[in-house]
Amino acid sequence: MKGQPLPSAKTPPPPPHSLSFPLTDSSAPSRRAKSVYTPLEQQVIQLKQKHKDALLAVECGYKYRFFGDDAEIAAKELNIVCHLDHNFMTCSIPTHRLFVHVRRLVSHGHKVGVVKQTETSAIKASGANRNALFTRELTALYTKSTLVGEGILQIRYHQKGSDSYREENTKKTTNIGTMRLTLCFLTGDILLDCFPDGSSRSELETRVLKINPVEILVPSDLSEPTQRLLQSITNARYSTADDRVRVERRDGAQFDFASAMNTVTKFYCHAQDQGSHSLSAVVSLDSPVICCLGPLIQYLQEFNLDSSSLRRLSCESEGMTLSAATLRNLEILSNQTDGAVKGSLLWVLDHTRTPFGRRLMRKWVSQPLMDPRSICDRQDAVQETLESHSLTLNSIRSLLCHLPDLERGICSIYHKKSSTQEFYLICSSLSHLAVELEALLPAIQSQIRSVLLRRLLLDTPHLLAPAHNFLKVLNEKAAKSGNKSELFSDLSGFPALQERTEQIQTVLSAIRDHRKEIRLTLKAPALDYTTVSGQEFLIEVKNSLSSVVPSDWVKISSTKTVGRYHSPFLVDQYKKLQQLREQLHVDSQREWTGFLDQFGEQYHTMKRAISHLATVDCLFSLAEVAKQGDYCRPTVCENELQIWIRDGRHPSIDLLMGEQNQYVPNHTELQGDGRRTMIITGPNMGGKSSYIRQVALICVMAQVGSYVPASEARLGILDGIYTRMGASDNIYKGRSTFMEELAEASQIISHATERSLVILDELGRGTSTYDGMAIAYATLEYFIRDVKSLTLFVTHYPPLCELQWAYPQHVSTYQMAFLLNEPNTATDADGRGHQG
Repeated sequence: MKGQPLPSAKTPPPPPHSLSFPLTDSSAPSRRAKSVYTPLEQQVIQLKQKHKDALLAVECGYKYRFFGDDAEIAAKELNIVCHLDHNFMTCSIPTHRLFVHVRRLVSHGHKVGVVKQTETSAIKASGANRNALFTRELTALYTKSTLVGEGILQIRYHQKGSDSYREENTKKTTNIGTMRLTLCFLTGDILLDCFPDGSSRSELETRVLKINPVEILVPSDLSEPTQRLLQSITNARYSTADDRVRVERRDGAQFDFASAMNTVTKFYCHAQDQGSHSLSAVVSLDSPVICCLGPLIQYLQEFNLDSSSLRRLSCESEGMTLSAATLRNLEILSNQTDGAVKGSLLWVLDHTRTPFGRRLMRKWVSQPLMDPRSICDRQDAVQETLESHSLTLNSIRSLLCHLPDLERGICSIYHKKSSTQEFYLICSSLSHLAVELEALLPAIQSQIRSVLLRRLLLDTPHLLAPAHNFLKVLNEKAAKSGNKSELFSDLSGFPALQERTEQIQTVLSAIRDHRKEIRLTLKAPALDYTTVSGQEFLIEVKNSLSSVVPSDWVKISSTKTVGRYHSPFLVDQYKKLQQLREQLHVDSQREWTGFLDQFGEQYHTMKRAISHLATVDCLFSLAEVAKQGDYCRPTVCENELQIWIRDGRHPSIDLLMGEQNQYVPNHTELQGDGRRTMIITGPNMGGKSSYIRQVALICVMAQVGSYVPASEARLGILDGIYTRMGASDNIYKGRSTFMEELAEASQIISHATERSLVILDELGRGTSTYDGMAIAYATLEYFIRDVKSLTLFVTHYPPLCELQWAYPQHVSTYQMAFLLNEPNTATDADGRGHQG
């Protein structure tokens, strides 16, 4: 049905075997075909015409139903039965399991709309349209990046992000503006990024790999090279449908500057507190950024999400440049074998205990620092955590265990989509943290020396303090059961609820007093009301005594032995009671939304506190890494560019090999003003690639603020690490092996500086021997003579070693030796290569 024309409510129906809404002229009517659509089907068709790209779950009494193609898709994904009902195929799910199934559909890349009845039965029965169909409206819309809502948010870790891309073609480069809503509503910030890119789209690829989005917004007229790139990234990174990035194609007109600027201007003009300042800042942004921000705002507004969280704009902070090729080749975020985290640098460093800490650690690893002071602050915190025997730090560490996902939780509350159960869980966790950290303040002040840890821990209790006021208003039992009618323990602050509750109590008192009259009528002094199947205030009379029942009483139900009645008074009062209860439910929902609004005023304060806790969690994680054997604190040299490592080891291989102790450590010496280039030769599988990777990974770990796997290390601040390793083609981009390695080498040449680390592994393998040798020689000489970067060059071409004599002050050559374990017998040869 998606993308196809839909019938109007008056169009004759399709044959009953049809699985979609459209009617084709060639369809032969079936004997079971109805002459007209039912009122419900007409309503569904009208809703579907407005939301053609979404699977609609329509509330029908005690279940949600899917119709037509939606039903077929939902039945297949949810493994439920799909059957014919009137004119359309349909399947259904129970109301209390709605969000379980929504999560499953969304995880498979579908957009899911929830259509709810906007009228209650009791209120409708008393209105003028009592005989009409229940009105229904789309109340929620969900995709992977907007999976926020009452009952739908699982408090666990998922990396969420939504990107919007637009490209402007010029003669030589393609300027690609990308808007990024990082972690999708988890922070509420937009990171602005506008960058030039070439035909290889390497800059775009780098950003997608770092962001790790679950959903990408693109214009419908996206260029073919960019489409191929996005397809190659998603196919390479993910093995299951649940993990694939969802690509949302939007009307290209939304990305036009005039249309986008109109959307942005309207949105930021309505800012109540800082609208003029925000608007002036936004108008000065680059046009590609505006062209992405506009469609992003429109997209979020379709989901009824509070887009006011988008008012905080910030640019990407500077850090060490790690290109897409570097992230892949060094296996920083995932391994190259199966794309899993195990075996990557992130796997080595991530010992965090909270979901929000885990997200921050990924950001740290993909964006190492370049400020020496910030690096040293992290190292000081790690060292104190590592060496301190204080019980205070152990207590703080234990507080971080078993916490819910506070970052996602407060985001759900901020968007007023939180359930009472989720709100109570999040608020009680925040309050508990505030109380516990408040009690530890004297010990923190007297025992902790790290400037960074002190600042984070002393600031957090004050930021979390507002949680107490929200928690004490709630009735714990009602909050945990989801009962909004009795949610607030003190109704003095909620006059509307107090008045409605008093009205209900008045009716209940009248019903209870009516028992006296009933007892006199039936001559039964001990008679009391009964409740059967949810029907309240029933007067139960034995059938043998039915003659005494007044003729104007209404029989509700009966069995072989008893009949159950309502007196005229009860009929009237019970109807009134049901209306008041439903009105109370409506009032409670309105007050609950206002209550969430009040919490939303503290959102940024709470978010800052959670950010502090995430930082503490990451520092504790780095301390866990430092506890491993033979790790040292590297010395960071601010002014001198050098890489000086003693007994360095590859962090991932070292951890994977465990206590086998087979990995042979190596030294490294590179000086920016001295010997800055190492030419490395040696046998295949001798450890050359592992060695150059370990040097790069140790530099990354040092600028993250971590200890490193070496006995001693002195490292200068690098502005970027660039790698060209391996020999492989790229089918999706339409490139041969030779073209691929030349393109990567070209990118490195254009971006590397004298403060960069460049790693080139067997450049020139994609072509003939002499051509490859000439390319490798010329490229390496260019880096030595012109770029002057720190360079590790692995080659099998002997003539390249001649550069050592041409540039003796800057080049040195090395060979990877290997150890041969002599076999016990001559026929049982066993050789093993090691780094020497």
